Amino acid sequence: MPHISSWVPVPAGSDFPIYNMPYGAFVHQGRRRLGIAIGTKILDLYALADAGLLDGVVPRELLMATRLNAFLAQGRPMWKKVRLHLAALLRDDDRGNDALRSRPDRDAFFVEQNATKLALPMEIGDYVDFYSSLQHATNLGKLFRPNDEPLLPNWRHLPIGYHGRSSTVVVDDTPVARPKGQRKPPGQESPSFGPSQRLDIELEVGFITGPGNKLGVPIPIAQTYDHIFGLVLVNDWSARDIQAWEYQPLGPFLGKSFATTISPWIVTLDALEPFKTNGPEQTPAPLPHLNGNARSSYNINLVAELSSQKMRERGEPPLVITRTNYKELYWSMHQQLAHVASNGTQIRPGDLYASGTISGSSPESRGSLIEITWNGAAPLLLPNGETRTFLEDGDEVTLRGWCASGDFRIGFGRARGTIRPSPP
Repeated sequence: MPHISSWVPVPAGSDFPIYNMPYGAFVHQGRRRLGIAIGTKILDLYALADAGLLDGVVPRELLMATRLNAFLAQGRPMWKKVRLHLAALLRDDDRGNDALRSRPDRDAFFVEQNATKLALPMEIGDYVDFYSSLQHATNLGKLFRPNDEPLLPNWRHLPIGYHGRSSTVVVDDTPVARPKGQRKPPGQESPSFGPSQRLDIELEVGFITGPGNKLGVPIPIAQTYDHIFGLVLVNDWSARDIQAWEYQPLGPFLGKSFATTISPWIVTLDALEPFKTNGPEQTPAPLPHLNGNARSSYNINLVAELSSQKMRERGEPPLVITRTNYKELYWSMHQQLAHVASNGTQIRPGDLYASGTISGSSPESRGSLIEITWNGAAPLLLPNGETRTFLEDGDEVTLRGWCASGDFRIGFGRARGTIRPSPP
């Protein structure tokens, strides 16, 4: 990978070098705008378009909007054209474009990330959550069906998923209220209603769709790449006790729909291209509509950190509770999208499709507390002596993700949420 630097300062180890340029939305001085992250700053795309610095590349209104949906609808040729132009405006070499750098008011086109409130970058019409990690599905099968085969008969033939609730997808740093619902622990004769006692995380990665398809027309797996804009981190919070009572026979409902946290920056597939890799071998071979060259994955390091309220009050650092990698995912994003659209359902710009919990083969790489603590049988010990089986009020969970090769790094930022008590 040739070395490219930006004239905008980028601290060493930053998630957001010029190679990345992820898209997001921010609120600054009461105005909501679109931007790209570069180092510690945000390049204001509204200001850039309004000044004519994107003329001839992209219609002004697409990036002067408050959400990305109209831009997502344009497709890969437009996304690539804009990316190359933005890189030229920011690069610090003889291939750069001085139209921005040479302006005396150039600082007005940037804001510091820590001086803004980051927002959901797109309007999410539909949200689907998959169950695509072989290790995660196997672990849960062993926990809940110890005398049977861990995987159900259909699992290796299609990406299992369910339709989530897009209205409760929230961005990094949005507090999460402990949900209430019906619970029926083993040995209890009838259900009761109250706050979840088994609140969990799910370490996931999600993809954001672009142009989509016409109703009734599937998306062939060979074409899925052109319908995926980029990736975000996803924490699909789960109330395991509510879910356990309600999920049969139709699957997750209130135990999952109360909150889903995503990272605010969408890392494009173009930025991730150097880290493309193959996913796990699939046995048996998928049916033809799920089998093709688009079975690629990405080498993305993933961690989840846990910090209790007492730890933060004492200034103690968070505990990394799991380390895993996106390439562990059995069913790829391309197979997921081809499967969703195989019946002709309409995919729209800005839809979110999450991977499901990503777990590796070792205990240190399990992507949820129900696996980490083996359903509470092996409590997690925090550095200050506290223990956890599931989340308590005041606990803060942060997901991070990055790709790295030497000093070349592409990062996702974070997806953080703090548990608040149930409302009265």
